[in-house]
Amino acid sequence: MIAYTGYSLDGRVRREAEAVNALPGYAVTVLTAKEQEAPRLYEQDGIRIFELDMPKYQGKSGARYVLCYLRFTLLAFIECTKLMARKSLDIVHVHNMPNFLVFAGLTPYLSGKPIILDEHDTMVETFSAKFNGRRIRFLEWALRLEEAVCCRMARRIVCVNDVQKAAMVARGIPEEKIVVAMNVPDPRLFNRTQRIPGGSRENGKFRMIYHGTVAKRLGVHLAVRAVTKLSDEIPGLEFYVVGGGDDMKEIQDLGRILGMGDKVLFPGSVSLDRLAPFLGGMDLGIIPNGRNCATELMLPVKMLECVALGIPVVAPRLKTISHYFTEDMVFFFEPDDVDSMAQAILAASSNEEERRRKAHKAREFMEKYGWETHKTEFIEMYKSL
Repeated sequence: MIAYTGYSLDGRVRREAEAVNALPGYAVTVLTAKEQEAPRLYEQDGIRIFELDMPKYQGKSGARYVLCYLRFTLLAFIECTKLMARKSLDIVHVHNMPNFLVFAGLTPYLSGKPIILDEHDTMVETFSAKFNGRRIRFLEWALRLEEAVCCRMARRIVCVNDVQKAAMVARGIPEEKIVVAMNVPDPRLFNRTQRIPGGSRENGKFRMIYHGTVAKRLGVHLAVRAVTKLSDEIPGLEFYVVGGGDDMKEIQDLGRILGMGDKVLFPGSVSLDRLAPFLGGMDLGIIPNGRNCATELMLPVKMLECVALGIPVVAPRLKTISHYFTEDMVFFFEPDDVDSMAQAILAASSNEEERRRKAHKAREFMEKYGWETHKTEFIEMYKSL
């Protein structure tokens, strides 16, 4: 497997690697970005993790993104070619972004080895939203071409939800190549046993959380503003912004400017193994995504992790979220509307019984779409190759 991410932070990569590695006759090596100063080669749960000598870039420069993607692809290409020379490679499973990471598997591809392209996020929508207004027509054309070429190289394509699949099929990607394996939490790590009964209310706090990429395109700054409006209305209010990303410093500064330095807290990134216990003490999850072409296709895993733990969620009324969740499952608000988000948070904080009822109802999603549901089809895809 190849993934331009940190292995300890990406639940999807870990879950799929572990599922394949558990199959008789399969052994998984994962090529990833380094998480520390020096790259490591180590084994975890029987999986060989090979960190390439570059970290994951998080910033606002389109040119830097492309350069980092190209460098990582080159490093991964070299390692894939070495594995082929040792006859130690049968399938290349590429986790995007970018899609053109499939070219890291060019040597095995030319030797007839199958490539799987795992679409965590569609490049067309994600980069169109991220760099909106910057030569957008050329960018979209280039990204559509990149997607078409990479999907043609792939023997199988894995989508994260049905709405994303429909968008790709509408662009001409063959439906028969696509398997849906939703980006749902690992039930071994995220289950209701991690939840603290009553959340943090027993010590007079009302704790809310956003965890994931800290970026304005995901509405984190809007959440800070919405919480600020409620600072005098919700006793013991605390809002935790967990993670790192493009706009971390700007959003930290916003919290201080708004006088919320003691109520909007930034504990940094939390590894996947520590995340569930951390979330377990929270009263409310906030999914602040605004509306753009990328977020319309997202079903945020951060939302599903809260759902799996029985934490009620405030979420935007976007296409994919509304496809899977109804009014009786989450507290909806209108995207990009700070007042609407604040009203949804206030409604949730003031009605404990309603929080419990919606959290319980939302669990129906996990019962229908949980990892065990998709694991069988995912494994069958591998066996078919």
